[in-house]
Amino acid sequence: MHDNQLDISPDVVRTLVDRQFPQWRSLPVRHAAGAGTVNAIFRIGDLYAARFPLKAGDVDGVRRSLEAEAKAAAELAGRTRFRTPEPIAIGEPGAGYPLPWSVQTWLPGTVASDADPGDSAPFAVDLAEFIVGVRSIPALGRTFSGRGRGGDLHDHDEWLETCFARSAGLLDVIRLRRMWAELRDLPRGDAADVMNHGDLMPGNVLVSGDRRRLAGVLDVGGLEAADPALDLVGAWHLLEAGPREALRGALGSDDLEWARGKAWAFQQSMGLVWYYADSNPAMAGVGRRTLDRLIADERALPAPGVTVRAAAPDLANRSIGEDRCRSVPAVLLLPEVVRLLAGESLGLVAVQVAVAVIGEVLVDLRPMRPNLARFAVD
Repeated sequence: MHDNQLDISPDVVRTLVDRQFPQWRSLPVRHAAGAGTVNAIFRIGDLYAARFPLKAGDVDGVRRSLEAEAKAAAELAGRTRFRTPEPIAIGEPGAGYPLPWSVQTWLPGTVASDADPGDSAPFAVDLAEFIVGVRSIPALGRTFSGRGRGGDLHDHDEWLETCFARSAGLLDVIRLRRMWAELRDLPRGDAADVMNHGDLMPGNVLVSGDRRRLAGVLDVGGLEAADPALDLVGAWHLLEAGPREALRGALGSDDLEWARGKAWAFQQSMGLVWYYADSNPAMAGVGRRTLDRLIADERALPAPGVTVRAAAPDLANRSIGEDRCRSVPAVLLLPEVVRLLAGESLGLVAVQVAVAVIGEVLVDLRPMRPNLARFAVD
């Protein structure tokens, strides 16, 4: 996949584990197949996952990166009801592998790239709850670092120009150029940076066996303060139109935040199609599907300087659903209502959505009540 990609075999992993972590010598080591692009993953027994960077790099730089990932994973662990990997150890180069490597807890489940949850509104509500939970982590003065996505859209013009040039013959470049010309000029708005996962892609999300619920989230090392719209990339990478609107309603995203989420999804997807066209067709397919969703959803963008705000989710005044649930078929969210009425413990966002749906149904039924009463009298 990469010009400077490293090869690592199960035998090398076995040797490194035995030498550096002798307490795990009795545990089997096996490769965890997947379409990952940053790390090769090997399971150590049933509880641990060893992650080996695939790109050659500076030893000290890679070690600092792994230490930052471990710190981020520790900060996120337990902050939502959804499981995320927890840091265990950092290994050293050896046995022919030239870089440090890491060990995390292994999370059971199926990645969304193998079990598509795109048509599940309950999954969308779960995803919204995760995003809210991550946003609630105190930023403690942190702001966007300047690396990657999450800052000024204009900073990505050069990269997008490369993507457009490399995508000729693969995508409708003329149309996509026109889209980026509009998306790149979206104002940042006055919302402060908040904590984001940063990479809510199908390969980083675990789903339940029935593909209806969120089971966990992987690759949490990118946790950082950034544009509140950054994690909205998950709406486009993971969801079809109906559930996507359910997620937006649960989050209460205003027009500007929603549009900037589209811009970040666009920026990420443009690089996936051409870069992985031959080396990782599954990842290229993720990019192509996201771009197709963005194109299908083309709508007028907020005018510069004009921000249409949606009220923040608030259970007391039912602002969730006041202007969003009517665009989402209530039947899509019915599982949340059933779970609430059955007394099941739900996350805050799920409760808000369920209450909103119940309220919408009652409002919709109100005009029918005189007719029902008259029928009873007759």
